[in-house]
Parts: sequence; structure tokens; C-alpha cells
Amino acid sequence: MIKLKILLASALLTLTVGCATTDGEKVVSVTDEPKTYNETMNPRQKEYPNHLGFNDLHIQAIRHLKPDTHDVHDPDLQTIVHHHCKAYEDGTLICLMFHTGMKDQDKPMGFEYIITTAQFNKLPEEERQYWHYHKEEIPRAHATFPDLTAEEAGKILPAVNETYGKVYYFKKPHDKMPLGEPYILKVQDMPVQD
Repeated sequence: MIKLKILLASALLTLTVGCATTDGEKVVSVTDEPKTYNETMNPRQKEYPNHLGFNDLHIQAIRHLKPDTHDVHDPDLQTIVHHHCKAYEDGTLICLMFHTGMKDQDKPMGFEYIITTAQFNKLPEEERQYWHYHKEEIPRAHATFPDLTAEEAGKILPAVNETYGKVYYFKKPHDKMPLGEPYILKVQDMPVQD
């Protein structure tokens, strides 16, 4: 038992200190390698330890909740949905979606998978109906980038405009637990708001 505890303590110490190798006289640390991420889609990269694997681009948008009625004035159509996105090197993003923000106890209710126009053009024709074009949807959804300056948002907007999104929900906003089947929301079919 003592040998096992010593072995576990050694492994923990190695992981905590980091790995290093020597290259002649120079010490090279594996943890000092530059981080790679999509700088275009994530100008304010938040670096966390690699095991968390999360960086954040925050987008707010309306017209991302399925209304309870067919009324253009349904309050769910006006609800701001917060998208907290991880950008990948291949141009895709995955955005966790929250209807209340992203405070400590807020739970995501779905996610939006975002792809480039080139990736969209490779999709089978029958699949394309589920994807919305952001150049059209950003103005309709009154989308904003609340954590970016106007200059940063101006630089990122052309890149975001040339992407497509597919919205998946596994929970309705007012349910405490995910009930029923998950569904895809065709954002482009939602009633247009003023």
C-alpha cells in the first residue's frame, strides 16, 4: 500500500511540475509550447489548462428559442440566448447555449454547431435545410458580441457572416431537467422580429 501511495505521489508531482527534456545545455519544457487556436474567430482567447479545452467567444442572439405560439410577438422569440463558443483550427465552432447567461449555476439547454461556407457546400442537399446562413441570420437575430470592443467585433463579423449554424436543443428553457426528445431548431424558419 505504501509503494502505491509513493507511486501516485510521484505521478502527481510529475504532472504538477510539467515535463521537460534537455537539448544539450538548453532545457525544453513541453508545457511552454505555444497554444494553438483559431485567432480569427476568437480574438480574446481565454487560456485554461489544456485538460479543460475551452475558450470563449460570447455571442448573444434572439430568435433562437422555439416559441410556444405562432404569434410574432411570442416572448420566447425576444429572449436573448447566450452562445459561449469554442473555436477550432478547422474553422468550426461549438457554442453551448444558455437562455439565462452563464453564471455559476446556469445550465446549457443546447448547442449550435457552426461550420464554414466551404464545409456547408460539401453537405448533402437534404442536410442543408437544417443549417442557417449567418450573413442573413445575424441581422435578424440582432446578434452581438458583448465581450468584444467595436473594433474587435468589426474584424470578426466578416468571418462569422460566412458560416452556417445548426441548432440542437436537449432541454426546453423552463424545464428543470431535459425532458422528451432533443430537437433541431430551424432558426431560418422563425418569425422575423423588428
